[in-house]
Amino acid sequence: MLCLSQTTGYAIEALAHLDEPGGKPARLRDVAASASVPTPYLAKRMPELVAAGLVASKRGPTGGLTLARPSSEITLMEISEAVEGGKWLERCLLGLTECSNERNCPMHHFWTHARREIEQRLRSTTLAAVIEHERSKAASGA
Repeated sequence: MLCLSQTTGYAIEALAHLDEPGGKPARLRDVAASASVPTPYLAKRMPELVAAGLVASKRGPTGGLTLARPSSEITLMEISEAVEGGKWLERCLLGLTECSNERNCPMHHFWTHARREIEQRLRSTTLAAVIEHERSKAASGA
């Protein structure tokens, strides 16, 4: 089964636990704990998220992390690209290094079409939608 990497999942979880711009900055270890992400792992990924313009970081005793833009303006594709780079969708579905348009594997044509749809969905799904989904799940007790 194809799914996003654990790194992307952790980044989405962490960002879903940050306040919107102008909100209360959170400490990295508090975000990691509330998102159930290992603190050292998140610490490695946070500079990538800051560099991508997804997270704002403020130093000092009143500092911490917030979203750099509203969650409704941050797409899952942006988060994935920030921590994975843009190349993960280009890889062969079967992991074959010699797979290409000229020399393709049995899944090549399927994956070419499927990845376009996956990319479109990731570009159209926002962090706000993930946050709302998690809130409604928590409210229903699921």
